[in-house]
Amino acid sequence: MNKDWWESPEFLHPGHAFCAGCGFIIAFRHILKVLGADTIVAITAGCLGTNSGFLPSSPIKVAGYNTPFASVAAAATGIRAALDARGNSLTQVIAVAGDGGTYDIGLQALSAAAERNENFIYLCYDNEGYMNTGVQRSSATPLGAWTTTTPEGKAGPKKDLPAIMMAHRIPYFATLTPAFPEDFLAKARQAEAIKGMRFLQLLSPCPPGWGIPSQATVKLARLAVQTRVFPLYEVYDGKRIILNLEPEKVPVKDYLRAQTRFRTLSDEEMEHVQKEVDFHWAELKARADWFASKADDAAL
Repeated sequence: MNKDWWESPEFLHPGHAFCAGCGFIIAFRHILKVLGADTIVAITAGCLGTNSGFLPSSPIKVAGYNTPFASVAAAATGIRAALDARGNSLTQVIAVAGDGGTYDIGLQALSAAAERNENFIYLCYDNEGYMNTGVQRSSATPLGAWTTTTPEGKAGPKKDLPAIMMAHRIPYFATLTPAFPEDFLAKARQAEAIKGMRFLQLLSPCPPGWGIPSQATVKLARLAVQTRVFPLYEVYDGKRIILNLEPEKVPVKDYLRAQTRFRTLSDEEMEHVQKEVDFHWAELKARADWFASKADDAAL
């Protein structure tokens, strides 16, 4: 990132109440710098809602609208419609929710908005649990992870939300982390430029929920990509997949053992997780390679 970027206006006040090392607030700062002052943020309950809903201490310098847990996508739809009715097509609308408000409680409103191809950006900060209420499991919690409601490790796998969003054939879907800022900013700018539903899936390490030091957030986010647990890719119109990075294969156990939430996993269970990661990576790469081979076919 160049010097001009760092000196561009900030839209977060300093001294916010997010946990030290929160992955989300790093990313949120970046995306607000991309979208600029003419932005309205729809906010559901969660870490951002908790920290932004108490006047006069909100850390956000742009307009914000706090909604009930289930309805951030519906609220963003309404805000966009109101702006359009007033002839304002320039103001950006972004819906922001955690994995609880996206994978679970808000999925119905999200699916409805995606099916209608509503014109706003949806940012899901996925910290893989209900972290601000005390680390309970969500359907984004991965296999084997400790939470207060899965004290022996979650028994089932993480819900495949990317597949759900692809099935809606929305114009733009992208995965991103705070560990690769150039990739993050390119995708934020791409989302800004496209019309219709744009969905950004942010892996957001949570130091207290994941059992990592606050200074390890970026390291864990990078390790998630290097182990292929969280691939960086884009999907256009629910079909065309572009892999943004093909990292050297770092063993998944390096990522798991860096977090105390996976402390109950045995070596055999870690090997099972490795096989699942390998399977999904091979599937993703095969689809990306196929579309790359058809790059000149505009019908795809």
